[in-house]
Amino acid sequence: MGQAFLASYLIGLREGLEATLVVSILVAYLVKSGRRRQLLPLWGGVAAAVALSVLFGALLTYTETSLLADYRSRELFEAIASVLAVVLVTWMIFWMRRTARRLKGELTGKLEAAIGVGALAVAGIAFVSVIREGLETALLFYAAAQGATSTATPLIAISLGVLTSILIGFGLYAGAIRVNLQKFFTVSGVLLVFVAAGILKYGVHDFQEAGVLPGLDVIAFDISGVLDPNSWYGAAIAGMFNITAAPTVLETIAYLAYLVPVLTAFLWPSRPAPAPRTGTAPGSSTQSETSQHVPA
Repeated sequence: MGQAFLASYLIGLREGLEATLVVSILVAYLVKSGRRRQLLPLWGGVAAAVALSVLFGALLTYTETSLLADYRSRELFEAIASVLAVVLVTWMIFWMRRTARRLKGELTGKLEAAIGVGALAVAGIAFVSVIREGLETALLFYAAAQGATSTATPLIAISLGVLTSILIGFGLYAGAIRVNLQKFFTVSGVLLVFVAAGILKYGVHDFQEAGVLPGLDVIAFDISGVLDPNSWYGAAIAGMFNITAAPTVLETIAYLAYLVPVLTAFLWPSRPAPAPRTGTAPGSSTQSETSQHVPA
């Protein structure tokens, strides 16, 4: 098991399933409403989003390997990419938890409006709906794969994750399988918080390598006698959570400063929606309570 295999697979599975669910909602709406002729521009928008996401990932790799000549510039580029990836994945997991229940209504509402405009607008809705997941996947994968070996293991892992998500999405669409999506996104969200904490830790290490942050030689602890980095479990832990045997003090502080509050906030029970007050004037409070759920 290569380093970053589990993290890359999780990224492909989580992000891929989100994109697959979005596409499934759009396809199902067109099929059920008898507008199959709009499927071609929809799939065209999806294909364009996937192609741009792959191009973005290739551009990240090309920039690091070909455009940046010296070592410090490459380390600084990796560090900035890691921080951006952490920001995106944090926003993504909280956004999905907040909007999952009304996602279908919002998507179908936007698609209905786009159908009235034309095929290009339908392709645009599909493109915008998928490109966010695609760019997040490319950046998150690039950041998570840093520090892994130069083999194709991370690429194979994320490809398997995306393929798994497509199969699950197809099974859900066809009604062949049932998955508790709320539990899935909760469990995968928790794991992604650990992945993001590890990416931030690695980003801090890159900033130290680039000379932007001090303390590269100040080691917090050394458990190499317990956590052998050459063992399969050591590689799995390092690849999934970026927990290394001898981290610096600044890396450890960054890891815990992100992990503890973000994980607590993510697992904190959300407040139930307040019940409508009785005795209000007609059209005043009740309308404001329900208007936020109207599809955009």
